[in-house]
Amino acid sequence: MTNKPLTYKDAGVDIDAGDALVERIKPFVRRTQRPEVLAGLGGFGGMFALQPGRYREPVLVSGTDGVGTKLMLAQHLNQHDTIGIDLVAMCVNDVLVQGAEPLFFLDYFACGKLDNDVASRVIAGIADGCLLAGAALIGGETAEMPDMYAVGEYDLAGFTVGVVERDQLIDGSRIGVGDSIIGIASSGPHSNGYSLIRKILERAPDAEIEGRPASEVLLTPTRIYVKSILSLIQSVPVKGLAHITGGGITENVPRVLDGPLDAEIDTGSWSRGPVFDWLAETGQVEVAEMRRTFNCGVGMVVIVDEARTAETIRHLDDQGERAWQIGRIVPADPSAPRAVRYV
Repeated sequence: MTNKPLTYKDAGVDIDAGDALVERIKPFVRRTQRPEVLAGLGGFGGMFALQPGRYREPVLVSGTDGVGTKLMLAQHLNQHDTIGIDLVAMCVNDVLVQGAEPLFFLDYFACGKLDNDVASRVIAGIADGCLLAGAALIGGETAEMPDMYAVGEYDLAGFTVGVVERDQLIDGSRIGVGDSIIGIASSGPHSNGYSLIRKILERAPDAEIEGRPASEVLLTPTRIYVKSILSLIQSVPVKGLAHITGGGITENVPRVLDGPLDAEIDTGSWSRGPVFDWLAETGQVEVAEMRRTFNCGVGMVVIVDEARTAETIRHLDDQGERAWQIGRIVPADPSAPRAVRYV
């Protein structure tokens, strides 16, 4: 018996399909371009030139992330159009908290067998997210890896770089006792806690939230706060920002406190919303577990001088956000680590 010559395609990798995908996504990428981008798709590396004279002492801020097991829900429902927004959001919201403007974004799409229809829908969503963030999509990688992923499965990762003037970095060092803590509404669980969410959905797979299938509601993409926060920073001296991701308010607000300070949070100052009520009730999730797993309706926290509270909320409202004063900075308990106190 004579063995026929093997090809890469026989092994499960279709180079032609990959080339076709690149051509298919080029229009999505073009929509996101900024003047600083020096080359389009196809090179070995994306190129981005900081404009001469625009910055005095620029600091580059980088971030990378994925979307966790929310991907499994998207794949189960065959809903691939918005998961790319989640990917961008999880990266750009992170660099934003240091005051950085996201400049560009790259993605990594890995699968067992490349489906160009699915991949192009995902990358179109990534481009949508980049537009919302004002960042250029300047490159990425598509990896077809047979036997690593089952047919129909894919994974995502993202990477972004932002810039901020050194003297405008937001690092929490100016936060003091009495400062106001302002919460900005989330669009849902964003991209955190989905291992628990999927367990809860198993208990009520046909449930509805406000007349819509719960599974679809839970795919609502992560809110991107870039443009509203950058606008706020131009108007109000912002002392601290916290992206409320995994760990919730409980774990993330202390990350931006510098010195013997705690955050006192008034739990009656905002409504966490029907999504979180449903998760808590259906999963019988205890209050403390909800608070350290989910954002519970607050996707971003802003810390400003108490005298700037009303101005900050008004500015955020004008930018299309929903914001509330949810607490204040208080002296820390010297015998305990920095913490959030719920009242």
